[in-house]
Amino acid sequence: MRRTFLKSISAICALSAMIACASSSTVLAQTPSSYPTKPITLVIPFPAGSGTDAVGRIVAVELGKILGQQVIIENKPGGNATIGAQLVARAQPDGYTLFLSTNTAHSAAPWLMKSISYDPVKDFTPIARGGNLPFILVINPKLPINNVQELVAYAKKNPGKLNYASGNSTGIVGGATLAARAGIDIVHVPYKGTPQAMTDLVGGQVDLMFTDVASGMPFVKSGQMRALAVSTAARSAIVPDLPSMSESGIKDFDLNSWNGYFGPAGMPPDVVAKINAAINQIVNDPQTKTKLANLGFDAFSGSSQDFANFVAQQLVLWQGLIKDAGIKPE
Repeated sequence: MRRTFLKSISAICALSAMIACASSSTVLAQTPSSYPTKPITLVIPFPAGSGTDAVGRIVAVELGKILGQQVIIENKPGGNATIGAQLVARAQPDGYTLFLSTNTAHSAAPWLMKSISYDPVKDFTPIARGGNLPFILVINPKLPINNVQELVAYAKKNPGKLNYASGNSTGIVGGATLAARAGIDIVHVPYKGTPQAMTDLVGGQVDLMFTDVASGMPFVKSGQMRALAVSTAARSAIVPDLPSMSESGIKDFDLNSWNGYFGPAGMPPDVVAKINAAINQIVNDPQTKTKLANLGFDAFSGSSQDFANFVAQQLVLWQGLIKDAGIKPE
């Protein structure tokens, strides 16, 4: 019996050692230093075909090459980008769910909506800035309007007859700011995303909108839309031939759309550092930078702390922009 007991003890010890070894291997496999060990999901809060989506798909391919794992795009449009933001905020902070966010989810939605289900600062880990996506004011070319001054004059002669589409926060705030600063009455028509809004603009269902360069310029070049100005205070190097809104007679008009990469709150610092380094490598690569510039995107990045500071500043800035435009939360 004693011999049998000792054999049983030996077997149990051997089994325990195997379990301990396996557990140790599992822990090691899950440590941040080995990240990533499986595909990564990049959530984009706008539909396929939007400017943010186009930029995200280019970056996702390059990010996958650097990290050695596929980066899968998951489009979650709607709710001023809050649907996608909520999904990421509730995900595991392990680096396998990332968020390509913009000023819509992180700067504007908290002020455009009466309530949102996430905190734009506390519920996310800022990883890296992506760059800026300049916006342009475009109109249906059938309108007898060739510049911003003519647009303002036409709207004053026809109050309430012109309408503007929006597919994101920059479009919402851009249209409302134009109306407030120019003293014109134009009707807002909101859309779930930019692609459908542009389709209706081309079709004549809506008259004008602020859209990102990436989405709008192909239609401008084909003659299906007419571009009047860029939304920034100064001209953009991306579309240098277009005047700024200030040049066009609309004072103190400066709207810029930004994007950046986040994860859920509580991500391991070395995973953040690894992704940040990869994003910086991507946006500084000449070939990738040219691809993004061809979309109308000004790519650049920096440290995760710089990005965190920027996000906090933008939240305050957009609160003022939305208040000054007279937009009421819905």
